[in-house]
Amino acid sequence: MQLHFSPSMRSITISSSSNGGNGNGGVGDLMKIKVAARHISYRTLFHTILILAFLLPFVFILTALVTLEGVNKCSTFDSYEPIYNRQPEVVLKKLLIDVNRVSTSTNEPESSRRADPFANLHVLYGLISCVCMCMFKALPWRLFRTTVGAKASWRTDDSGRLVKDFVKVLNQVNSEKVPDNVKLPDSFSQLVSEMKNNKYSAKEFALILKGMMERSEREIRESKFAELMNKHFAASAIPKSIHCLSLRLTDEYSSNAHARRQLPSPELLPLLSDNSYHHFVLSTDNILAASVVVTSAVQSSLIPEKIIFHVITDKKTYAGMHSWFALNPMYPAIVEVKGIHQFDWLTRENVPVLEAVENHNGIRDYYHGNHIAGANLSDTTPRTFASKLQARSPKYISLLNHLRIYLPELFPNLDKVVFLDDDVVIQRDLTPLWEIDLNGKVNGAVETCKGEDEWVMSKRFKNYFNFSHPLISKNLNPDECAWAYGMNIFDLRAWRKTNIRDTYHSWLKENLKSNLTLWKLGTLPPALIAFKGHVHPIDPSWHMLGLGYQNKTKVENVKNAAVIHFNGQSKPWLEIGFEHLRPFWTKYVNYSNDFIRNCHVLE
Repeated sequence: MQLHFSPSMRSITISSSSNGGNGNGGVGDLMKIKVAARHISYRTLFHTILILAFLLPFVFILTALVTLEGVNKCSTFDSYEPIYNRQPEVVLKKLLIDVNRVSTSTNEPESSRRADPFANLHVLYGLISCVCMCMFKALPWRLFRTTVGAKASWRTDDSGRLVKDFVKVLNQVNSEKVPDNVKLPDSFSQLVSEMKNNKYSAKEFALILKGMMERSEREIRESKFAELMNKHFAASAIPKSIHCLSLRLTDEYSSNAHARRQLPSPELLPLLSDNSYHHFVLSTDNILAASVVVTSAVQSSLIPEKIIFHVITDKKTYAGMHSWFALNPMYPAIVEVKGIHQFDWLTRENVPVLEAVENHNGIRDYYHGNHIAGANLSDTTPRTFASKLQARSPKYISLLNHLRIYLPELFPNLDKVVFLDDDVVIQRDLTPLWEIDLNGKVNGAVETCKGEDEWVMSKRFKNYFNFSHPLISKNLNPDECAWAYGMNIFDLRAWRKTNIRDTYHSWLKENLKSNLTLWKLGTLPPALIAFKGHVHPIDPSWHMLGLGYQNKTKVENVKNAAVIHFNGQSKPWLEIGFEHLRPFWTKYVNYSNDFIRNCHVLE
């Protein structure tokens, strides 16, 4: 058998012959296998194998580097780290230098290098792969930086070092005072402009920045205190409409006989001392506020015919107050209006301390003087300053505000009374108050040291008294719970057995001797001392406080309270009152009344 391979014919021939010499005598078989035309030349195959020989080691080394060192590290060739984030030509230049170094440096003899020209290719593969990996790792950040035009480096190490250096400068500047001769920019754009023009150092920039912040903080603080002062003056002033109402009603008293009729009518006078009725006491010189208190109490009561209001006012307001309730009777309730001058018991002999309070020069300066002068605003928070301003309201030296301490003497025949401030609104029947067992105590009041509102219901003795004074620290406990004025049920029978009034007087004298340094706020602190041990806590739902200074009061809580108290500067009849809380008060204002309408009340 013979095999014939013919590349040109693209065929393979297999032939066989007998052992005989002639062709006729043997059998000759011929087999031809034709091969299909090749699509890949040997040259192409050779080139492919050669390329793979170069690429596969490169891929292997690259994969190994990524696996062993992590995608985010290039620690094998640290020399490329400082430059891979620069321009490509810089990287390529260093790459060529290293390639030349690697290709020419070896411990093998030159004959060996000639015999194996690829001996150092694995080193070059590692070098090139690491550089490429680092360059590709930086490529997204380079594209992003180019797009946004940022100048800063995005390397974590560089940025972290920059932040640390800047923090170090800030800490250094923080302990230094900004020089007076430093010119501070008026705006951020001006600061940027000066930075470009003057090329400030980091420390100079930090000093300027600190000066700008201190100036802004100072301006904001001064603005806040100015706002509080303006609010204090607005709260202390009498609105024009309310002054108009008082003048018109006073004039009506002198010209209209109906406005001067006796209150209550003669046949009802015996009921004023009848303990089967529910007696309310209201001390005020605000006619509009008094009308809201009485109206809300009558409309909210289930048995208004059992209500008797004792309204006490000063001499100048008496005529106007009398006119209002004479011309606007609150049937079926009974209203009595009396002036301080009509109480025989209120003489200088019985209340000598109050006379001294009204005439004391220090008191007058405290309540009517310059509230900013002498005050160290840098050491005072706005909230503390607001509390001090509220304490300096002129109403706190008015006899009307101290009148509650004399209730047993003013109403000698009554057993129980509910005393109300003129800035409250009654939203629920208060009859159950007379059924509360005070357990022999004098004063039924809501405590103000616990509740949802941490601002309003967090008052303890330390919030009212100066415990740095030895007289206070010796006699009082700073953590003792305080209670609220504004809606109190007083057991006058139990009161008459105590020395509450004398204690009240003695502490007022001590405060005068101490130049008003024993406590901060008005008339409540001496009452807290005088009633110490005589207070019975009642449920907080009876009396909700803070509507005159806490504008974040929840409306749902307001709706559920029996009595809501607008204590604070933002009274509902003032323009500075809180708009979302004012409707709870204005709903009891009679806007159809001619006097209300003609004086444009709350328009």
